[in-house]
Amino acid sequence: MSMRPIPFDNSYARLPGKFHVFQDPQPVAAPELLVINLGLADELGIDPDWIRSEAAVRTFAGNELPEGAEPLAQAYAGHQFGGWVPQLGDGRAVLLGEVIDRTGQRRDIQLKGAGRTPWSRGGDGRAWLGPVLREYLVSEAMHALGIPTTRALAAVATGETVQREQAYPGAVLTRVAASHLRVGTFQYFAARGDHEAIRTLVDHAIKRHYAQAETALDLLNAVVARQAELIAGWMSVGFIHGVMNTDNMAISGETIDYGPCAFMDAYNPETVFSSIDRMGRYAWRNQPEIAVWNLAQFATCLLPLMGERDKAIEQATEAVHRFPTHYARAWLERFARKLGIERPREGDAQLVEAFLKGLADTGADFTNSFRDLASRDVPENLSGWKVDWLARLADEVDWEERIRRANPAYIARNHRVEAMIQAAVTGDLSLFRELSDILDTPFNDHPGKEGYRAPPAPGEEVLQTFCGT
Repeated sequence: MSMRPIPFDNSYARLPGKFHVFQDPQPVAAPELLVINLGLADELGIDPDWIRSEAAVRTFAGNELPEGAEPLAQAYAGHQFGGWVPQLGDGRAVLLGEVIDRTGQRRDIQLKGAGRTPWSRGGDGRAWLGPVLREYLVSEAMHALGIPTTRALAAVATGETVQREQAYPGAVLTRVAASHLRVGTFQYFAARGDHEAIRTLVDHAIKRHYAQAETALDLLNAVVARQAELIAGWMSVGFIHGVMNTDNMAISGETIDYGPCAFMDAYNPETVFSSIDRMGRYAWRNQPEIAVWNLAQFATCLLPLMGERDKAIEQATEAVHRFPTHYARAWLERFARKLGIERPREGDAQLVEAFLKGLADTGADFTNSFRDLASRDVPENLSGWKVDWLARLADEVDWEERIRRANPAYIARNHRVEAMIQAAVTGDLSLFRELSDILDTPFNDHPGKEGYRAPPAPGEEVLQTFCGT
């Protein structure tokens, strides 16, 4: 076994103290491994013998710190459902440290549910089993779908109970991210007028994520483009984040903070699942507009570094206003491929929109309706559309296979995730393992598992999802 089982190299810990609080995770009573992501561990360069050891379980529970770890909680603020909260910060998460993976990318390793920090705001700092397995499952499913996301390295049971509306078994998630820099991280210092800290953050973000950028304006333009790509990806698979607060938007362009997230079954652009989104602010249809709103907050933070104020406001506004152009291109590329079109051209956006309208009119299943196009199957009300679509495909080669590569057969359907959680609470992880195996290759047909493609039957629908905090 190597002296350094996790090859830590911690850049955020080297930033000034105002950015974080050094904070050890709080030990738990009886750590027990639930699941480990050996493939991801290999990507990160973690010692393969150590990752299978009891020492790894103790580390991922927060009971033991490997050499090189510098655990800390990060400072940030944010707009939550549009309301300003000047101080948030990691209230139940501890960043163990960073590694440079086998591709040369720097990545965070964080424990979520690791106990109280100075920013716990009265909370217990813990997580319960359901949200931990949900985030593990859905984040890995998103990765398999080709959508930028944080990853899940491990889930560990704590042997303790966590009190929410009732007592639940506790768990800790080990999350891997390109970074945990958020729009809210910049807002924390902008609200305090700390321009020096913002400059430090900009330099850190450029070095870490956008090496081609040189200025704050360059950073803003890069983040706008990356977010447009990300949201187009969400929309293309019917994903609804549920809590698009500015403290939940990573400037890396990864999907982060899976709480009441969900995938649409029946297509309805107004779909909302989150129990706390009572006004539909973060409905599926609204996600691109909310991304623009969040990016405007990010741009505001950068203004002091962008020179003369009127000129800076003009440049920042232009940068944020590029989002719709970036998004429209990314959206059309993804949805055109979903229809079997390799290179979209004029008129293809209207073809996509007409298909979506046909799905909305009947409440057809979003995922299955796109996948079924590979067999030329469409809902009955789209028979006229089918004629135009097949005419458009006349000069496309291998379009059936393109459809299968662009449209998953399997998504993490809410009713399946909830059934998995209910079983896991009783100690049965078989549904978790089965669902994980299927979602690891979502574009493949899984003979004998076709039931996992089915939308919920009457009485199986999950109409609300919850944060679990």
